Amino acid sequence: GVEFVEDQLGIDNLYEAANSPLVSYLNNCLKAKELFQRDKDYIVRDGEVIIVDEFTGRVLVGRRYNEGMHQAIEAKEKVEIKAENQTLATITLQNYFRLYDKLSGMTGTAETEAAELHEIYKLGVVPIPTNRDMVRKDQTDLIYKTEEAKFIAVADDIAERYEKGQPVLIGTTSVERSEYLSRMLQKRRIPHNVLNAKFHEQEAGIVAEAGRRGAVTVATNMAGRG
Repeated sequence: GVEFVEDQLGIDNLYEAANSPLVSYLNNCLKAKELFQRDKDYIVRDGEVIIVDEFTGRVLVGRRYNEGMHQAIEAKEKVEIKAENQTLATITLQNYFRLYDKLSGMTGTAETEAAELHEIYKLGVVPIPTNRDMVRKDQTDLIYKTEEAKFIAVADDIAERYEKGQPVLIGTTSVERSEYLSRMLQKRRIPHNVLNAKFHEQEAGIVAEAGRRGAVTVATNMAGRG
């Protein structure tokens, strides 16, 4: 592989000091090709590569990977390669929060991180009980040999609940998988909405309809509990 690159670039030794930038470019190209997945790590919209937040599933408009990584992905997707952003200053979240005299917050997952919140910020965690008794039923896990078998079972379950008029929300791990399941439902002629990074502008309308009778909503982790 190295010999091929040297031949294509017309150089004798890729690892000479003068060629060190080329090694960085090469590594970025390999990462862009093999590690960064379209419709999972990023989407392409209007000729632009837009990052998808791995935790929230939302697009990070204006954010770019640094050190040439974004440019490598743009080259991979054959869109306009834009100049590198310049970072003037950085700060960790922990140090940023320490700039405030008072800290408070509300989240559905604070209790699991109580030790960290106390250690770093000296903050206590107070669980608030539910307003109504819990009616959710936690079922045992179902394990399938293949991902295809799992999605078929999911589609079967959706079809059964749709016939009963029960609203259904299906959480998927990426834009790609949400669209895969959407295609399966289309083949079964099951009306549904898709909520992912590509349709974030329609989020309010999709969420408003999600609880209606017979509504089927396929979402990524954009669909929070709120």
